[in-house]
Amino acid sequence: MFFPGFEKQRVATDGAEINLVVGGSGPPVLLLHGYPQTHVMWHLVAPVLAEKFTVVVPDLRGYGDSSKPSGGEMTYAKRTMARDNVQVMRSLGFEKWCVAGHDRGARVSYRMAFDHPERVEKLCILDVVPTIEQYEAAGKNRKVAVGMYHWFFLASPTPLPEKLIGSDPEYYLRHSMETWAGQNARFDPAAMAEYIRCFSDPETIRATCDCYRAGPAVDCDIDEANRKAGDKIGCPTLILWGDRDGKWDEDRMVGTWKRWASDVRGQAVPGGHFCPEEAPEETAKAIGDFFS
Repeated sequence: MFFPGFEKQRVATDGAEINLVVGGSGPPVLLLHGYPQTHVMWHLVAPVLAEKFTVVVPDLRGYGDSSKPSGGEMTYAKRTMARDNVQVMRSLGFEKWCVAGHDRGARVSYRMAFDHPERVEKLCILDVVPTIEQYEAAGKNRKVAVGMYHWFFLASPTPLPEKLIGSDPEYYLRHSMETWAGQNARFDPAAMAEYIRCFSDPETIRATCDCYRAGPAVDCDIDEANRKAGDKIGCPTLILWGDRDGKWDEDRMVGTWKRWASDVRGQAVPGGHFCPEEAPEETAKAIGDFFS
């Protein structure tokens, strides 16, 4: 329905089972989604890219129809989730690939580029700055802190956020997407129904909270270790972001990432946070041109 001509697969990794679709032909491209969505968020972009790439589109562990393991702080560390997707790509026969990630998937993507530089040929980050930079910004700017309230709410000790979200998961999902999107955003009703189906599972709510709990627990420490060591992502890196009617600028996005990667370029696309659905043509063209 969402990915005509793609094949659905399920791949076992160390500690998870990953649901995915794969289609197209050509050099491999991995697309990673964000919160609170599933791989379906790429439904307007992946078929376009599949005209010249082999496109792999998984659900992250804890999301969609992938498994939702429980465990300690490292279970949903972006390092662990990056390793999942390295194992997915290698199981499909790929040794190197390009990766694009949005939101949580972008955090998994840049961790993959740090931890597995021999695997990632090019990196595209959609609408985020590094995790530790985002937390630090919250301490310096009250408006930023209010805007990222959910980082602190979702990372609260269990079962508080699970109980509150679980009382009306559809409301929470719709509220989150509507407030993060641009003013004129329109989401495909069938895609929205799929997000609601998956997000209404109590295990998804628990696992996605764990994904946020990993941020202050371990992800920031891992970022800080790279920063202290002077490490930088070595592969060519493209930053895309929703321009919020001109409210987000190149210095905020590209300027920040230049502290973390050696070869950075970027551009704004129309709309808000959900670039692949709010500006699918511009997003697909930017990713396709860059990965080519």
